[in-house]
Amino acid sequence: MADAPADPRLFYDRHVFMCNNVRPEGHPRGCCMARAEAAGGFDKLRGYAREKARQLGIQKVRFNAAGCLDRCEFGPNMVIYPEGTWYRYESQADIDEILETHLKNGGRVQRLMLQPDQLPPKH
Repeated sequence: MADAPADPRLFYDRHVFMCNNVRPEGHPRGCCMARAEAAGGFDKLRGYAREKARQLGIQKVRFNAAGCLDRCEFGPNMVIYPEGTWYRYESQADIDEILETHLKNGGRVQRLMLQPDQLPPKH
């Protein structure tokens, strides 16, 4: 790949994908959207994250609805790129902690992180 052109600079420094997949009620894998509803609603939480990032002075970040991220059992969840760090969240306070610690200060919120070897149970 020595002949491959260099990648262009990033348009966003960070891209946050937040699962908003809907599964039928009672589905064995659960549903991120339903769990987000219990925490105030997906649209409200995503909007909150955007506004909180702005208040914290975090620039060049995009918060996208992602559809299924295939880690339903741990949801609602999000993944932050370019790092590829996965988090679950249950409240605005969790989102605050992720934004402040990860996006603003470059750390990680260990208690909310999903690890690559955390796999959903087989159904």
